[in-house]
Parts: sequence; structure tokens; C-alpha cells
Amino acid sequence: MNTPTTTPAAATSRRQFIGTTAAASALTVAQSAWAAGSDEIKVGLIGCGGRGTGAASQALSTNQPGVTLHAVADAFKEKADGALSNLRNKSAAVAEKVKVDDSRIFAGPDAYQKVIESCDVVILTTPPGFRPYHFEAAVNAGKHIFMEKPVAVDAPGVRKVLEMAKVADEKNLKVVVGLQRRYQNCYKDALTQVKEQGIIGDITGGQVYWNGGGIWFRDKRPDQSELMYQINNWYFFTWLCGDHINEQHIHNIDVANWFIGGHPVSAQGMGGRMQRVDKKFAQIYDHHYVEYTYENGVRINSQCRHQSGVSNAVREEFTGTKGKIYLDNSGRCYANNHKGETIWKYRPGGKDIGDAKGKAAKRLDPDPYQTEHDTLQAAIRENKPLNNAYYGAESTMTAIMGRMATYSGKELKWDEVMNSKVQHMPNIISLESEPPVKPDAEGRYPVAIPGFAAKDYAQLGLQAVEIV
Repeated sequence: MNTPTTTPAAATSRRQFIGTTAAASALTVAQSAWAAGSDEIKVGLIGCGGRGTGAASQALSTNQPGVTLHAVADAFKEKADGALSNLRNKSAAVAEKVKVDDSRIFAGPDAYQKVIESCDVVILTTPPGFRPYHFEAAVNAGKHIFMEKPVAVDAPGVRKVLEMAKVADEKNLKVVVGLQRRYQNCYKDALTQVKEQGIIGDITGGQVYWNGGGIWFRDKRPDQSELMYQINNWYFFTWLCGDHINEQHIHNIDVANWFIGGHPVSAQGMGGRMQRVDKKFAQIYDHHYVEYTYENGVRINSQCRHQSGVSNAVREEFTGTKGKIYLDNSGRCYANNHKGETIWKYRPGGKDIGDAKGKAAKRLDPDPYQTEHDTLQAAIRENKPLNNAYYGAESTMTAIMGRMATYSGKELKWDEVMNSKVQHMPNIISLESEPPVKPDAEGRYPVAIPGFAAKDYAQLGLQAVEIV
């Protein structure tokens, strides 16, 4: 395709230039308009919590011209208002790009549709259960997309994302998924050392961890429906979150898939609730341990925990025939041989960080959260292929497979879980919808018990949990 020497943006509307990116002529216009900085790219934010607000700030902090925040949506109006307030109180460079008037602040479970209609690039940061359906709507509308991980909470949702990923490719849409370690220099450099330099030899096993404290909880308001209460406390409901192995630990699981080069073929494990046992904490476990086995026989041990007063770890390590590599997102990535001697150490910004930890080390490298949006917007402007939805879906399914293994207590195979018909997230949610799970007379929500069948739950007077 030849890029014209003159910029036709003045003769082509913004809606035409970005909304029909599947057409070759529109793609040429899009490239020219971005390059000239003569047209506004309207960003829409769907999901206005802390992560959504951060993602919007990063979208407005790239070096691309003409980017503005045009519309926002959340299930709760106060959260949409709060996100806008936060963005308008950030740096002047961000605040001046917030162009949202009151007519483009949308609230309610169906508010996402209005944002998609009015914007060119959408940020999907609602609770994960909604992700497949918001992704489907955005792709069908021809929008470029940033979506947070995980991309689903059940196998039908993963299959929906994979289906729409192909449509996104057909429409030449750009998609980034918020698995930011894939955009972090220390991880990329470590992958090069492992895959191209063979620094630890062939990977034979590994451990991945997300062990930390608990998470927020929000009391039910007197005027709140059961549906909106659950959406407000989405982290504690499988249909909205997929459990913390899916919502948080997916980062580390994704690194395992990335370094090994594919998904596991089976999983077995254990989990439960030891500290977080109060009925208000709804459905999810406070710990999971999963043993993932990959096609080449490599086994990865996966741990995640939400418990206080215990040791914490958020990192990954892989053992090879020549040594071990240690990774964490502080930038302190290194490899030792089997004698314990250092054979490689990542140097952020080309500098030896010595014993520097945390923020001191991170400041020497680009922020991977920012790099995600830099990469997305550059791909749109330069018309370069970019679609993270495939590996986002694969790693989401790997995390879901782990949850299904801990919930059931069974060893599960990849094809079995990938083809599962168990659907936790309903297809359509409106203000009038009944939530798919409800508390019993004592206020308890259904919690999975490993090894239990429906008749076993009934004997104890508990609601059954469908797992596999």
C-alpha cells in the first residue's frame, strides 16, 4: 500500500477514518491523520475503578498527538465521576486531554454500549466476567482495544474471546491485553537469554507465585439490589472475577506459558478457605496450589494466597539443565548456574542496580503499564499488526483450568476444560437481571468443596457448585 504524499484528513471525518479500519483507503487516512496530528482520537473508558483510571491516564500520556478521553462508563455513576475527578487532578498534560462532558458519563450495566458507539479506541477495565461481551461489542463496532486481564471467567467466555480475536484480525484492529510483564524490559531480556542464548539450558520445571495479603470488601448499602451489591464486590464472586488465581495470579501463569512456549496439557491441585471464611466473602478461596504439566513433560508449581501474617512472594523462577533463572517485576532478574554462581543479571537502563530494590530499580526502566499504551497507539498510527487477545485468552484459560482443578480436586485435561459448557457469566446483564448466584437463608453463597457432587452438597444443605 502506498501512503499518499498529502494528508486527506481534512476531507475525511474522524468517524470515517478510524471506524472503518478494515478498508484499505481508511487505513491510509488513519496513518496520515495520526502522523499529521490533525485529527482527534477519542478514547472511551469502560470500567472506572483504580485500574481503569490508571489505564486512561496512561492512554493520555503517550507521545501520540490528538488523543483525548471522550466518554466514560461504569456500573456506578459515582465511580465514573471519581475517575474523571482523579484524571483532572493529575498532571496538566493529562488533565487537558480529558474532554468528557456530562452527556458522555454513562452508568449501569449496559453503559458500555454508549461509550463504544461514541469513541475510536476503548479501554475495557470492568470486572472480568464482562470482558468477553464488551470485547465482542467493541470488535463488532470496529474499535481498537486495550483490555485488562483476565479476559474471561469461564471456558465459554474464553472461546468467545478467541472467536472475536479472529474477527479483530479480519478488521485490522489492534488489541493489547494488560499482561504487562510481556512489555517489561527485564522479562523480555530474560526471555532472550533463555530462548536465544540458552543460558539455563532446556527448562525442566519451575515455580510461579502470587502470595500476598487480602483485598478490599464493600458493605451492602441499604438501597442496593443484590445484583449491584455483587457487582460492587465483584472480586468475591466467581461469575465476575473467576477467583484470585484468575484475576491476579494470571500474571505469573502467563509468564510460565510464555517462557515454555504454550499451555499446559493437564492440571491438578488443592485449595480452600482458611483465613477468609466469613460468609460475606462469598465464593472465592483464599489459597490455591496447582501443578501444571506441559506437553514436553515440564511441570510448573503454581501458588497464590490471600492471607495475612504469612510470607509473601510475587515472582517466577525456572530451572533448566544448566541453571535457574529468577524473575520479578522489580527489575531484579538474574540467573545462576547449578553451583549458585551468577551467570546473568539484568541491568535496567544499562546499569548495575546492585542491591537496589522495588521503585529504585523500576525507575531506571520504562513503566510497562505505559509501554502497553505506547505500543497500542503506535500500532494504530503505523498500521502494524498487534493482537494480544490470543495469548490473553490462552493464559486466562490456564488460570481457569487451575481454578477448576482446585475447586473439583480432580486432575483435568486441557481439551476437557477448553470445551467445558459450564458458564458462570450470563450472556446479558441489565439492572433488572437476577444474579446467577444468590445467598441462602443464612446469607451464605455457594462455595466449591473438592470431591463433592451435587448430591453431597444437598446432604449438607448447601447450594451445589457446577465446576467442570
